[in-house]
Amino acid sequence: MNQRTTYTVEEALSALQKYCAYQERCHKEVRDKLWGMHMIPQAIDVIVSQLIADNFLNETRFAKAFVQGKFRIKKWGKQRLKNELKQRDISTYNINIALKQIDDLEYYDTLNSLAQKRFLAIKEPNVWKKRKKLADYLLYRGWESHLVYEKVKELIP
Repeated sequence: MNQRTTYTVEEALSALQKYCAYQERCHKEVRDKLWGMHMIPQAIDVIVSQLIADNFLNETRFAKAFVQGKFRIKKWGKQRLKNELKQRDISTYNINIALKQIDDLEYYDTLNSLAQKRFLAIKEPNVWKKRKKLADYLLYRGWESHLVYEKVKELIP
């Protein structure tokens, strides 16, 4: 026998308040969570608007926290950050606000140290293959191609 738990709007709201208080969430994550709780679309809309009104849910705050965390901890570049936020249905306006908070000097320092570390780790005798491996690594991390190719030329002449 398959038991399906049902929630009242109040119970779901309470659960989602805890969910949002634990860490910043985007609207998409909250909606997906509510769908997983088998809530009807009207209830989802009511709960999401209540979470926004009570400031549990704020897309700008989410985008800023996401960018700060992924840039500082995972060392992602702006391209990857932008793509990840787009996948979470964050507006272009909020994406731009979040990306503007990254200090240019810190951004270039991070790219430099990441490239340097990876360059030293690549044990490839062929210069062209070494360049490609370094470029692929940095591009995968979401760094802009013009910055990546400049850095590759600088490190592997």
